[in-house]
Amino acid sequence: MYNMIATSLQERIINRIEAQGALTFADYMRMALYEPGYGYYVKDAARVGWEGDFYTSTDVSDFFAHCMGRKLVQMWKQLGQPAPFIVLEQGAGRGNLARGVRSWTAHEAPDLHSILEYHAEDIGTGHDALQTSQEVSNQQAPHVILSNELVDAFPVHLVEKRDDTLHEVYVTLDGGRLREALGEPSSPEVATYLNTYNIPWQTFADGWRAEVNLDAQRWMQRTAHLFTTASTDRRGFLLTIDYGDEAAKLYIPDRQRGTLACYYRHQLTERPLTRPGEQDITAHVNFTALIQEGERQGLHLESFGTQEQWLKQMGIQDELALIRERDFAILDTDRGSDRGQVALFQWYNLRQQVSALTDPHGMGNFKVLILSI
Repeated sequence: MYNMIATSLQERIINRIEAQGALTFADYMRMALYEPGYGYYVKDAARVGWEGDFYTSTDVSDFFAHCMGRKLVQMWKQLGQPAPFIVLEQGAGRGNLARGVRSWTAHEAPDLHSILEYHAEDIGTGHDALQTSQEVSNQQAPHVILSNELVDAFPVHLVEKRDDTLHEVYVTLDGGRLREALGEPSSPEVATYLNTYNIPWQTFADGWRAEVNLDAQRWMQRTAHLFTTASTDRRGFLLTIDYGDEAAKLYIPDRQRGTLACYYRHQLTERPLTRPGEQDITAHVNFTALIQEGERQGLHLESFGTQEQWLKQMGIQDELALIRERDFAILDTDRGSDRGQVALFQWYNLRQQVSALTDPHGMGNFKVLILSI
């Protein structure tokens, strides 16, 4: 049971439970994050970045956008340098990545910049990420669809193992307060999800939990459809970055309580039923599900690895070395001067940005999935 201060969104959730009965955790999470006018992601207050509750790679450094720019140049050339070159970023948030890519291409890849059409869209309700983009589909299908920390924000079902049986976690009421309750799985898809990926959950300890992200598969279906909206003969790439892993590494007995996490003012919490609409709720991504659904939709696996590997392949260390040689020669000639000391701190800051993005125990362990059609 969770003791909460009443909020307008909490009252809406309580009213819905009183009218309709217990909610799946996915339905609760959708309301907490996307309820129009109330949900965490759709309110006016800043949520992302240093002033919010969490930050992304684009908040850490422009190096991330520069690497994305270099990857787009590669993809553009692989596709025969089409003009216009249409990129669709989903879950774009405040648009930092879009601005960073446009700025980089303007200076470093003017040929691409001159024909680049970069469309950015964000999730508005939690459902619209699963619908066809009207802005793009009414014109031409995109050549590249990319996202950074999008899929982890989709609502998830929660399941729990008890006495060799898989139950689903529901949100219900007890004395007017939100609490969890176990029940039968809400659908065959939830009930059989772990079996689909050969997870031996029956051998795990009682109380073991996992997340089931059915929206991730629906998103992949929608994404594959976008490539063929305007043509039956289409080439393109999907690039998605998020934290998570392959199913066999994600659903393990050591993760007794799953991967569900809440973030409030940069602090990790484990109480998702508190502060609905005021804290982020997220879960690791099952990349096996994305890969397999993509292949069912006609996409092909190009690569899958860590953000650390991908950023290094995209030249992040080379860019850092070039900046050191070009802008910080004073560190070799006059480090002890006032200007030299200022330059030293600036250099340490840049080096730390790259370190944060590539840290194998942090953002560097995010996964980068690239599929093609």
